[in-house]
Amino acid sequence: MVYYARWKIILVLCVVVLSALYAAPNLIPQDKLDKWAQGLPSWMPLHKISLGLDLQGGSHLLLGVEVKAVVNEYLDGVADSARSDLRKADIGYSNLATKDGVLSFDVRDEAQAAAARDAVASIDQNLVVTLDGATVSAQLSEKAYKDRATSAVAQSIEIIRRRIDESGTREPLIQQQGIDRVLVQLPGVGNPEHIKRLLGQTAKLGFHLVNETANPRGGSVPAGFRVMPAAPNNLKGPPLYVVSRRPVVSGDTLTDAQPSFDQQSGRPVVNFKFDSIGARRFGDVTRDNIGHQLAIVLDDKVVSAPVIQSAITGGSGVISGSFSVQEANDLALLLRAGALPAPLTVLEERTVGPGLGADSIAAGEIASGIGLAVVVVFMVLSYGRFGVYANIALVANIVMLLAALSLLGATLTLPGIAGIVLTMGMAVDANVLIFERIREEYKGGRGVVGSIDAGFNRAIGTITDSNLTTLIAAALLYGLGSGSVRGFAVTLAIGILTSMFSAIMITRLVIVFWVRSARPKIINL
Repeated sequence: MVYYARWKIILVLCVVVLSALYAAPNLIPQDKLDKWAQGLPSWMPLHKISLGLDLQGGSHLLLGVEVKAVVNEYLDGVADSARSDLRKADIGYSNLATKDGVLSFDVRDEAQAAAARDAVASIDQNLVVTLDGATVSAQLSEKAYKDRATSAVAQSIEIIRRRIDESGTREPLIQQQGIDRVLVQLPGVGNPEHIKRLLGQTAKLGFHLVNETANPRGGSVPAGFRVMPAAPNNLKGPPLYVVSRRPVVSGDTLTDAQPSFDQQSGRPVVNFKFDSIGARRFGDVTRDNIGHQLAIVLDDKVVSAPVIQSAITGGSGVISGSFSVQEANDLALLLRAGALPAPLTVLEERTVGPGLGADSIAAGEIASGIGLAVVVVFMVLSYGRFGVYANIALVANIVMLLAALSLLGATLTLPGIAGIVLTMGMAVDANVLIFERIREEYKGGRGVVGSIDAGFNRAIGTITDSNLTTLIAAALLYGLGSGSVRGFAVTLAIGILTSMFSAIMITRLVIVFWVRSARPKIINL
């Protein structure tokens, strides 16, 4: 009699039952599923397969990362070091400025030009410093520029993901394209204006001391200070401020930011908290500058500049201004997510309507239905009873595939549907190999049990080899591809694994039950 270990029977039954449970939420409306999910643990089968941009519609944004802004900011720091070093070396200079990724200045005494060049070159080994007469120029080396560009894009992707995820968008696709571009796809978002506003702000926060005696319109700004405009929601202060070039406390030390309301005025404000380092710096600055203004600067604009009344040692503070509720919520979100290393510009924008997505789903359903029907009919006509057993395994395979995609939180795209349709054909391909082998063994004179055992045992090697090569191709598609290609690769790889399990384990289990219960004398194949 065909032997099938008890632990294998238990394994197959457990896998099929759990797959049915985890695939079932895809048949339940989302509002009911959300209602049932309240209070239940996260491991419960409550996840559905998310639909991609091409299936439910949404927005497509191609963003450019302004890497030159990162380089210019770095060179501004080099310029501050250069000022200090040149003063120590008693080298006179003029026209020190950063523009388009190049730091340059003129040396008053040309005899000191070489010494000035060496002083700048010693600041950072990644600088390429050249001398043209009395003009010294410095810029990043090609390798250092590429490294900073790569780092800026990677950091931008992470911060974009935080901002979009916190805004409630489900399953966004965010990936790098080229050297300095980021692709963002937002399924289900028909109007991306709010998302564009969130991504359009660098959200670089800093606290700067205000020079209250300098005239911002006078044209002469003290060394170490610069003129900054007031933010649009700063209605109480002057239009221009003279603030320190470097922030006394950086927004990088923030740990949290939440919208709230001012108890006296009732206006929306943003409460923020520092980490231990930021709290210590903030306490020192406020203690040493009581009676002076401290400007809260966001993206080079002064949001407010309150007068420090006393030392603030609790590590927290409030940003106030003429905010609306939405503006306060957005600002808190931006500060929690962190500052972008460089500004982003929208290079391309497209909107996919939900009608087009519905057409794609309908076409996918028709293709899947036709494919399933053709496979079912073919297997029954070709292999009779065994074809029915193969179709049972095929249905179990589809359920396991849907359960795996739901459990992984995968996003289904149109190529993913193509992968499911392809999996249907591949799922019965292994059964075809087994049944043909059983037919050959039976025609060769073996009995019913011997033919079935030999058919399964001798076909496993061929099945494994054929599926392994396809699995390697899926892995390469996933590793080298992007976007929808990766979705197809994931669906295909999961389908390969589930089809092998269904053909080798489920089909054999059903045939074993038939042999043990009916004890057939012949095989009609």
